[in-house]
Amino acid sequence: MLKPYHHTPIKEAGTDEAGRGCLAGPVTAAAVILQKGFKNEILTDSKQLSHTKRDLLRPIIESDCAAYAVSHVFPDEIDDINILNASILAMHKALSQLKTVPRFIVVDGNRFKPFQDIPHECIIKGDGKYLNIAAASVLAKTYRDAYMEELHKEYPVYNWKKNKGYPTKEHREAIRKYGITKYHRKSFRLLPDQLELGLKL
Repeated sequence: MLKPYHHTPIKEAGTDEAGRGCLAGPVTAAAVILQKGFKNEILTDSKQLSHTKRDLLRPIIESDCAAYAVSHVFPDEIDDINILNASILAMHKALSQLKTVPRFIVVDGNRFKPFQDIPHECIIKGDGKYLNIAAASVLAKTYRDAYMEELHKEYPVYNWKKNKGYPTKEHREAIRKYGITKYHRKSFRLLPDQLELGLKL
């Protein structure tokens, strides 16, 4: 079972993002402050959970936490500032929307920029170690998946309902056949032979 917190049991925010490696759609981050004493035997890194378990956990996290927030950063901004900066920006935006100001921030991964004057620590694979980061990973993933399922209705040929914008063979073949949309990240290598393809909008 994951540890409930890293530094302090009171007002410690875990933050994580989803969609960093996608070719289309936003990068989405969540920040979560859990209630003291929160326990859950299923909750772990969202990548280790089934779609069903993530959807089961989302309302539990939302109802049992002290505070949570989710934020998207969209492709135009990703292309403008790069995906690393966009991921950090999404986490900052989520943290800024928390109704409770955290005393400490734990971040999944190894890159972050200071947020306000709040101390933080980056933790490699933190979403598999601490409940608050795992909770953030589940919210980021479920909110982003739901967003991509809505975009799928507008552009079904890319099958974002299934691949969520990740670089699957099917997604790349649809890009090759139909070109790209306003939801694609133009700064990403969308196809291996992209420079020769002359992708159309």
